[in-house]
Amino acid sequence: MKVMSSVIGIFIILSLLITMPAGCSQQSLPATFTDDMGREVTIERVPERIVSHVPSITETLFALGLGERVVGVSDYCNYPEAAKLKPKVGNYYNPSIERIVALNPDLVLTDGFSQSITQLDSLGISYVVLNPKDIDGIFKDIELLGKITGREKEARKLIEDMQNRMLDVSTRVKGAPRVKVFYIFDITDLNNPWTAGPGSFVDSLITMAGGENIVQAQGAWLQYSIEKAADSDPEVIIVDTSHGSAIVSLEGLKAQLRGHPAWQEITAVKQDRICPIDGDLLNRPGPRIIQGLEEIAKIIHPELFK
Repeated sequence: MKVMSSVIGIFIILSLLITMPAGCSQQSLPATFTDDMGREVTIERVPERIVSHVPSITETLFALGLGERVVGVSDYCNYPEAAKLKPKVGNYYNPSIERIVALNPDLVLTDGFSQSITQLDSLGISYVVLNPKDIDGIFKDIELLGKITGREKEARKLIEDMQNRMLDVSTRVKGAPRVKVFYIFDITDLNNPWTAGPGSFVDSLITMAGGENIVQAQGAWLQYSIEKAADSDPEVIIVDTSHGSAIVSLEGLKAQLRGHPAWQEITAVKQDRICPIDGDLLNRPGPRIIQGLEEIAKIIHPELFK
């Protein structure tokens, strides 16, 4: 009787495994993955000691519940708060290879902009390049990280949450009039502020949020003359307060713009629609970029987000 019960139990388990959706299975290791640089990287086992010198990747690791496995970050990895307490490996562009090696990582994560990281090849330390070009690329990288770290379920849940929030924004702004937007990254030079054009995440987020980026010149980051900006007459100006020039106060900036012969004629300045935003939400290709989308949408269409 016990034998029969055991057989039936095994049969039930096998039946569940056979009928279980493919999306619910976990990636088995070792396995070979293709990163965003087209490199094939073989991961032998689930990494337990991870170094990330890229803020957006660090944020993604914590969002997947992998904070305890992160043993090293860059000086610029400042979110979440727990990331600030991790050992530092130096500059984002030029992290210290010596510090990385000393942390004995079994995986290093990078975005490919640091040339020094390639030295890890000769040291036998695996590294994966994550450098998404668009929102879909962010989802794919989260999925890839989930597979590499054994957190596929958490990755799927995170992606689903992000997609649902994107859908909510697009549903709200659908049919709403397009609002002309000028995003400012650095306004040290009032006559030639730095902004974001096509090819940047900022440009995509403005469009998704129901706005129209007045900057159509090709280039993710570029200087844009105040004359061109005035000709386009933006209705909203969004100012990055965490990068570029340090803005002492929003009111101080507004006063400067109102006193400038070209800026003072722009609709956004006349109507006092000069809005600050944390640039990390827009320029780090990680989970918080959806929060950036929501913030921009509220700035552009406040009437739709009451």
